[in-house]
Amino acid sequence: MKIGFIGLGRMGSGMAHNLLRAGNEVAVYNRSREKAEALSKDGARVADSPSDACHGAEAVFTMLADDAAVEQVVFGEKGILSALSKDAVHISSSTISTALARRLATEHAAQGQGYLSAPVFGRPEAAEGKKLLVVVAGRPELVERCTPLFDAIGRQTFVIGAEPWQANAAKLCGNFMIASMLEAFAEAFATLRKADVPPRAFLEIMSTLFGSPVYSNYGRLIADGKFEPVGFALHLGLKDVRLVLQTAEECAAPMPLASLIRDQLLSAMAHGQAEQDWASVAKVAARNAGL
Repeated sequence: MKIGFIGLGRMGSGMAHNLLRAGNEVAVYNRSREKAEALSKDGARVADSPSDACHGAEAVFTMLADDAAVEQVVFGEKGILSALSKDAVHISSSTISTALARRLATEHAAQGQGYLSAPVFGRPEAAEGKKLLVVVAGRPELVERCTPLFDAIGRQTFVIGAEPWQANAAKLCGNFMIASMLEAFAEAFATLRKADVPPRAFLEIMSTLFGSPVYSNYGRLIADGKFEPVGFALHLGLKDVRLVLQTAEECAAPMPLASLIRDQLLSAMAHGQAEQDWASVAKVAARNAGL
């Protein structure tokens, strides 16, 4: 397929690379051009603007940091909305608010364009290794049409509903679950250090008990106090927890634990951890324990 890809950060570069490996014709755009040019050696066409990336495209991915970045790329000058062909599909893999996802679906439909929310679970190494979990929602015929693209970037695709914003709700709740695990590890390891129990020994027990690579990988980062290189920046984690609380309010569903985690992340931000991996929220519990 002829694809546009906009947003070549830690996640987007790996995703675009795998779309190229799968034999798609890919035009790439990034605000800092050098990230796009890095993919040109693999056959990507470097686009000069979001609208240029849409030229002749059957589908255009966006993988951007937040609502503001997506709004600029879609609705701004030389944006996707004005350039995407009728019947072409905008696939948003960004972790954005459910409110923005609903707006995108409405605005694209008014232009005769398709829209799917397809956020992903996985860190940058999973994006590069085609091991992402893809969560998709939208019109069934669009999901079917784009399934080969999801197969190209991930190891499994989950279709969560017919309304695109439902995929964003699932992604936000999933990130909330990961953040809850980080907080649980942080508190447990702080206590165990004060009890002179080696965190690595405890991690081995928990990894066996839960049998999850997420537990093993994040638990190792916290046990070792190793928060660089950054897979997912802490300030983005705070953004996602804020968004899940917004979604909870829309649905009249209290999430008291999410409120606590938001405050822990705010404390980490106040201590200069914005650009560290979000697993560094463990430092908050360590400080509170006098460690």
